[in-house]
Amino acid sequence: MSITHQLSLFVDVVQQGSFAKAAALHDMDNSLLSKQIKRLETELGVQLLNRSTRSFSLTSAGEEILEKAHLMIDTLSDIQNIADSYQSQPKGILRIAGPIFFGQQYLQPVVSRFMKQYPEVKISLSLEDRRSDIIADHFDVAFRIGKLSSSNLIAKKIASTHFAIVASQGFIEQYGCPETPEQLVELPAVIYSNGERSLDQFRVSEVPHGEQFKSYRMRGNYKVSDVRTMIDAVRDGLGYSVIDLFNLESPIAQLKLQPLLTNYKISTMDTGIYVVYPHRKQTLLVREFISAVQQYIGTPPFWVDHLPNYKSLYQ
Repeated sequence: MSITHQLSLFVDVVQQGSFAKAAALHDMDNSLLSKQIKRLETELGVQLLNRSTRSFSLTSAGEEILEKAHLMIDTLSDIQNIADSYQSQPKGILRIAGPIFFGQQYLQPVVSRFMKQYPEVKISLSLEDRRSDIIADHFDVAFRIGKLSSSNLIAKKIASTHFAIVASQGFIEQYGCPETPEQLVELPAVIYSNGERSLDQFRVSEVPHGEQFKSYRMRGNYKVSDVRTMIDAVRDGLGYSVIDLFNLESPIAQLKLQPLLTNYKISTMDTGIYVVYPHRKQTLLVREFISAVQQYIGTPPFWVDHLPNYKSLYQ
C-alpha cells in the first residue's frame, strides 16, 4: 500500500474518530487498518497517534502531518475532478439512502431521468425514515430532513424548511378557527412520529409578527409514521398538523386544506433538507446526481408554490 493511501487512511481515522468507523468506510478489517497506520508511522519515523484502549489523540507530529495530508488529499481530489471533467458521462454504482416520502416524491423522478440519461449507471435506492448509518451500510449519499446531528459526515443543504400549520375545512367548521397558538394547542393534532423522533412541538412568535418565540406542545390521539397517511388524516379532519411544505403532493387548495395562524412568525428550529456523504471527495457520479436533485426541486424548491404567497405568510 502506497504512503499516499496510508496518509488517506490516517486522515479518515482522525475524521471519523475511530479505527472501526474508518475501516468500515473503506470496507476493510479493523486490524488491517491499524497495521497500515503503524507501517505509516514506521516509514515516517514518527508516532502520529497516542493510543489507549478506547480512544486516541494526535501527537504534535501527527497534528502537523495531518494538516499536510489534508492538503495532499485536496490536491488529489482536484486532480481527479479535472480527470472526471473529461469523462463523457458518469458510470458505476451509486448507493442512496433517504426518507420514504421524500424518496418516493422527489428522488425517484430524478433516478428515472438519471438512469435514462446515463445507461451505464447502476443505482440502489434504500428508503427508510429512520436514519441509516451511511458508513456501516456503505451508502455513497444520503438525504436527511430535520436538524443535523453532530457527525464526521460532510453535509450540504439543498433546501430550506418551509413550515405551515394546516387543517381541513371540516375541522375548522367543527372546532372553529383558532386565532392564537394557545387556542390551537387545545385542539386535537395529527402528529408525525417514526419511533426515532416525534414532531409534537412547534415554535411561533408570542404575538402576531413578533420577534420573541415560544414553544408549544401539540396534543393529539393520533400519531403516524407515514407522511401521506398524516396528510390524509388531516384532510379527514382528525386534527391539525404542522408540516413542511415538501409534505404536500399538490397545491393546498387541491388538497382542501387551509393554513392557520399565518400572521404569526414560525421558527424553522434549525432544520433543513440536506444531502450528506462520508468523504469530501465526490466522484463525478455523486456530484452529477446531487446536482440533478437540486435542479429538479429548484431554488427555492417548487413545493413552496403549493401554498400561494407563502413568502408573505408566517412573517
